[in-house]
Amino acid sequence: MIALGSDHAGFALKQEIKKHLDKRGVQYKDFGCYSEESFDYAIAAERACKAVLAGECKAAVLCCGTGIGISMAANKIKGIRAAACTNHYTTKFTRLHNNANCLCLGGRVIGSGIANELVDIFLDTPFEGGRHQRRIDQIAVLENGGSIDSGENA
Repeated sequence: MIALGSDHAGFALKQEIKKHLDKRGVQYKDFGCYSEESFDYAIAAERACKAVLAGECKAAVLCCGTGIGISMAANKIKGIRAAACTNHYTTKFTRLHNNANCLCLGGRVIGSGIANELVDIFLDTPFEGGRHQRRIDQIAVLENGGSIDSGENA
């Protein structure tokens, strides 16, 4: 199950992504918004990302006008690693190296064809682990208010 969410500017793109997921047979839950009426992206991000953290959904795909605002809101939620992506390379490596659990897309930035390809890459690319896990662990330390800077690289 994939969590979906958008604001009004990402609504149309989210609707296209839903059609694509239907064709792929991927189940999803839509956490809003449900029209093009003004809706705050932080609310959609919170709803969808909390479903990921609760284990109800394995990942989230969020849309706003640029993908940036909704990614900023999602990244404020402890345990979420959201990435605003616009191309195949960044989408692939946000999964391979960063183990992102939330893909953010801009409805005013990319069309539905590219967006659907990025969703496929995001859902189908596994985390590599290995040396990259250390960096994910460092992100968690920062997220919890800790410090990872020992001064060694100064």
